[in-house]
Amino acid sequence: MKRTGIAVRLAVLILACSLVILTGIVWYNYVVSRNIIISQDEHTGAGLAQATSARISKVLYAVQKVADSIAYTLEDAEISPKLIDDLGRRVLAGNPEIFGTAIAFEPYSFDPARLYFAPYHYRSQNRIASTNLGSRDYRYFHMDWYQLAKELDKAIWTEPYYDEGGGHALMCTYSVPFYRQVDGKRTFAGVVTADIDLTWLQSMISEVDVYDSGHVFLLSRYGTFISSPNPDLIMNETIFTWAEERGVPELRDVGRAMVQGKSGYRELKDLPGVGDVFLYYMPLPAENWSLAIVFPKDEMLAGVTHLSHTVAIIGLAGFLALAALVIFISGGITRPLRKLTVVANRVASGDLDQKVPEIRTRDEVGELATSFKTMKTSLKEYIANLTTATAERERIESELRIAREIQMGILPKLFPPFPERSEFDVYASIEPAKEVGGDLYDFFFVDDRHFCFLVGDVSGKGVPAAFFMAVTKTLLKVVAERGLDPGPILSKVNADLAAENESCMFVTLFLAIVDIETGETRYANAGHNPPVFLRKGSEPEWVPPLNEPVAGVMEDMEYSTKTMRMEPGDSLFIYTDGVTEAMDGDRNMYSDPRLLELLGTLGAVPAQELVTAVDVSIKAFTGGAEQSDDITMLAMQFHGPLGTNKES
Repeated sequence: MKRTGIAVRLAVLILACSLVILTGIVWYNYVVSRNIIISQDEHTGAGLAQATSARISKVLYAVQKVADSIAYTLEDAEISPKLIDDLGRRVLAGNPEIFGTAIAFEPYSFDPARLYFAPYHYRSQNRIASTNLGSRDYRYFHMDWYQLAKELDKAIWTEPYYDEGGGHALMCTYSVPFYRQVDGKRTFAGVVTADIDLTWLQSMISEVDVYDSGHVFLLSRYGTFISSPNPDLIMNETIFTWAEERGVPELRDVGRAMVQGKSGYRELKDLPGVGDVFLYYMPLPAENWSLAIVFPKDEMLAGVTHLSHTVAIIGLAGFLALAALVIFISGGITRPLRKLTVVANRVASGDLDQKVPEIRTRDEVGELATSFKTMKTSLKEYIANLTTATAERERIESELRIAREIQMGILPKLFPPFPERSEFDVYASIEPAKEVGGDLYDFFFVDDRHFCFLVGDVSGKGVPAAFFMAVTKTLLKVVAERGLDPGPILSKVNADLAAENESCMFVTLFLAIVDIETGETRYANAGHNPPVFLRKGSEPEWVPPLNEPVAGVMEDMEYSTKTMRMEPGDSLFIYTDGVTEAMDGDRNMYSDPRLLELLGTLGAVPAQELVTAVDVSIKAFTGGAEQSDDITMLAMQFHGPLGTNKES
C-alpha cells in the first residue's frame, strides 16, 4: 500500500483546518453583514413608508378639512343654487388636489318637485365644469358614497371606484353627511363629497425609489390594489386573489395583517415577477388603507454578496500563499526524517553498515537521529549475540530431541508386546509435559510364569528427571530379574538410588508381579498413587495404599510386599499424578473421583481401550489448556491360564 509522507499529512491537516477557519470567517462575515443590512433596510422601509404615508395623509387631510367645512357651513346657511355653484367653484379653485365636489341632497329635500338634486363641480380640460348628478341610470342616493355616510352618520372615505356619473375616472370619495334644522329638529339633509383622482396618488407612489426592481403598493381597507406598478391589478384584484393565483400563501398572510391595520417586516420567497423579497408594511389609519414597500433581496444584499465574494477571493489568495508556505516549511522539517526513513529501510533489510545522516538540529529530529545511531549499534550487537544464542539453543533443542528419542526408546512401545501370550493383556502410554520427562513404565517376564509391570514418577522435569528415570528403570529391571518379591526389589533400588544422591531427587513407584497361571499378584508401593482395581462385574476400587515413602531419599528403607488375586476379566489401572492433577483453563483439576467415575462406566474393556478412554476424557476436560505434568498410564487385564474362558 502506498504510504503518505508526514509532510503531506502535515500540510493537508494544516490547510484543511485553515480552510475550515477561512470558510467560517467568510460565512460569519456574510451572515453578520446580511443581518445588518436587513436591520438597516427594515428601518429604511419604516422611514420610507412613514414619509410616503405622511405625504398621502397630508393631501387627504386637506381634502377632509374642505369637505368638513362645507358640511358645517350648509347647516345654517341660506342655500340657493347660486350659493352652491359659487361654493363648488371656490373649493376647486383653492384646492388643486380635489378633482370634484358634490352637494347631494336627499330626494325632494331641496326642491319638493325634484327627486334628484346634486350639483357636482369637477375639473375638465383645465377648467371647472359642473353638472347635476342623478338620473334614472345614476341614482346617487343608492351609491356607497352616499349610503355609507348617511347610515354610519359620520364622514368616511369610500372604496376606490370608477365614477361614471361624475368625473368618469378612478376616484376615491370623502363623504360627509350634513344636516338642516327642520321644525326645530336636526335632520339629515344630504352628503358633501370631495373626490380625488387616484392618478396623482399612483404617480406619487411610483416616484418612491426602491432599488431597481423594488416597488410600493397601496391596498384599500378590503385588500384591493389602489396603487401598483402592475396596472392590471389596480381595482381588479385583491392581495388575496393575487396570492391565491400565484400560489404564494405567505403573501395571503401578509395581506391579512395589512387589512387588520398592522405593521410588520417579512421575508417572502419567489414573489412573482420579483423573486425573493423583504416586505415592509404599515397602515394609513385615517383612510383604513395600508402601504407596503417591496425590497428585492438580491439587490438589497448585493453589497453584502459582493463584499463576501471579495473576502472569499482575498481569503483564497491568502490560503494559496499559506499552502505554499506550509508545504515549504513542512518539507524542510520532514526532510531529515525522509533521509532517516531511507536509512531505516536499508537497515531493516539487513544493511547494518548503512551510514546515518548527520542531523545537527537541536530538536526531536536530531534526538531521533542520535537514537537511531545508538539503535543501529545495539542492533548489530544484539544480532551477533542472538546468532550465538540461537546456535546454542538449536544445539540444546537438538540434544533434547535426541534425549527424548533415547528416553522413548528405552520404554516398551510395541503393542501387544507378547502376542503369543493370551493369559493377559497389557497397554501403556506416556505423554511428557516437556521435551523429556521423568515418568516411566515397564513390563517384562521375570520367568515363564511371573510377569512384572510397574509405573514410576521422578520428581522434577526435564533432562535431570529423564536421566534419573533411565537409571531407575534400568535398576528395576536388573534387580527384578533376580526373582525377588516387589518389596525387596524396591528396597534394593531405593538403596542404590539414595547412595550419593546429592541432587536429592526421588521417585514414586508402584511395582507388581502377577502369576499368570493363578492370578496371584504381589505388589509394593513407594509413595505412588494407589492404582484402581477393576473387578469383573463390580465397581472399581482403589488398591489399598501402603503409606510407604518415596524411593531415592533414605538408603536403609525397607518396603513391604502385599498380595491380591486377580480373576479372569479383572484389570489393574496404574497411573501417575499427571492424570488426576490435569487442569482446565480455570485451574480445576481432573481429580480422583472423576477418574473413578469414568472407569466405572467402561466395564471389562481391553487394556488399550481402557487407557485410550481415560486419555480422551482428560483432553476433553482440559480443553486444550497447557499440560502441567507428565501423564503416564498402564493397564493390565488378566485373562487366566491357557484354556480359560475369557469372554466378559
